[in-house]
Amino acid sequence: MLKFLKRSAQGARVPHEKSTAEMATVPMPIPKNVVIPMSMHIGAPAEPVVKKGDQVYVGTLIGKAGGFVSANIHSSVSGTVVGVAPMRMVHGVVCQAVAIECDGKQTVDPACQPPVVKDRDSLLAAVQACGLVGVGGAGFPTHVKLGADVDTLLINAAECEPYLTTDAREMLECSDTVLAGIRAVMKYCKIPHCIIGIERNKPACIDLMCSLTRELKGVSVKPLPMRYPQGAEKTLVETCTGREVPQVGPSGKPGLPADVGCIVMNVTSVSTLGKYLKTGIPLVSKRITVDGDAIARPQNIEVPVGALYRDVIEACGGIKPDVELGKIIFGGPMMGGAAPSADYPVLKQNNGLLLFSRKAAALPEAEPCIRCGRCIAACPMGLEPVVIVENYNQKDTEALKKLCVDLCVSCGSCTYVCPAKRPVSQSVTLAKGWYLSELRKGGK
Repeated sequence: MLKFLKRSAQGARVPHEKSTAEMATVPMPIPKNVVIPMSMHIGAPAEPVVKKGDQVYVGTLIGKAGGFVSANIHSSVSGTVVGVAPMRMVHGVVCQAVAIECDGKQTVDPACQPPVVKDRDSLLAAVQACGLVGVGGAGFPTHVKLGADVDTLLINAAECEPYLTTDAREMLECSDTVLAGIRAVMKYCKIPHCIIGIERNKPACIDLMCSLTRELKGVSVKPLPMRYPQGAEKTLVETCTGREVPQVGPSGKPGLPADVGCIVMNVTSVSTLGKYLKTGIPLVSKRITVDGDAIARPQNIEVPVGALYRDVIEACGGIKPDVELGKIIFGGPMMGGAAPSADYPVLKQNNGLLLFSRKAAALPEAEPCIRCGRCIAACPMGLEPVVIVENYNQKDTEALKKLCVDLCVSCGSCTYVCPAKRPVSQSVTLAKGWYLSELRKGGK
C-alpha cells in the first residue's frame, strides 16, 4: 500500500450535480402493496414472526433479529400480510420477504412507545429494538457499533456522491432530532467529543449546524474538502481526527474506526435514533433522492420501507414521455448498483433512485490501459488498482495480500479518472471478493 499521500488528499473531483438540494421532502402516497425483505443489513437475516393473513400496523415487528449482528424489521404500513416467501434481492441474494397489502390508513401500532433510557445498556436495547442500521448505505446494525468504548463520535454528513441530497435535507429539516440523537449517544455511551463532518459544498448545512452546536459542550463542525469520497469511513476518520485506521486491528480482524477511538454514524442514522427516542416509532420509512434525466419530477421523497421502485417512480411523475429509460440505479452513481427492473423494494439503507435515459446510461467502449497511474493517484486507500487487476487475472493470492486488496472500499474513483474508460473499480471489487473467498476456504 502506498503512503506518499494521505487518504484525505486523494479521491476524484466528481461533479457536484445536486439539483434537488433546495427541494423540501414530500411524502409518498401510500402504495397498494409493499414487500419488506428480512435482510436489509449486514449480518444474519431477520426471522419472520408474522404469517399470511395477519393484521399489521406501522411499527409492528415482522422480523426478529437473527443474531447479535442482525436487526429487527418492522412493518412500514398498516394492512394485511398476504405472503411470506423467498425473494431474490436486487444484488442477487435470496432471502425471506413479507408482502403486505396496505389499507391506506397508516395506523400506528399501539406498542410503539418511547423507550425508557437510563444508561448505555438501555440505550443499546432501544437502538436494537428500533431496528436501526447505517442508513447511509452500509446497513451495519447500529447497536453493535455503539458497543465500543471510544472518545470520539463522528457524524458523517459528507454526502459526497453526486445527485444525493437526503442527508442535507435531514440536517435542514430535522436538526432537532439530529442533535437529540447526538446528545443521547454522547451521554449514555460516555463519549466526550463529537465532530460533525460536512462537505464545504453545503454551506447552509454548515452554518445551521455551527449555530445549533455553538453551546453544546464537546461538539464541533468540521467542513470537509470537496473531493470524493470524503464520506468513506476511514477517510472521514483521518480528515476529522488525523488518526489512521489500521489495516488489521488488535483483534487480528480488519481495522475499524473503533481501533483508533472513533465511532462513525451517518447523520440520518443519528437523527432516526433521535426520532425513535421521542416517538417510539422504529425505522419504517426512508427519504430518498429521485433524480436523473429520465424522471419527470426529480425530488426528495419520504417512502415506506418496502415500496417498489415502480411505485416511487410513479409518485415522481413517471418516466418522461419523450425519453427511453436506459438504467435504474439504487444509491448514487459512484457506489450504487444497477437494477434490472423496477420491481424491487426500497431498503432501509437506500438513499437514492436514479433514472437515466439510454443515451446518458450508455457506457463508453473500454480501451487498452495506458499505464498512466491515475487510478493509483486517485485511490483514497493508497492502493494500486492497475496492479491489483493484473494479479487478480493471474489469481495470485499472495500478491493480492501484499497489495492490500481487502482495503478497497469500491468508491469508484479509479474508474472515474481512467482515461481509457476501463471498469477498474468493478475489477478490483471482483479481485477483493475472490481474495476473501480464498481466505475463507483456507487459502493463503
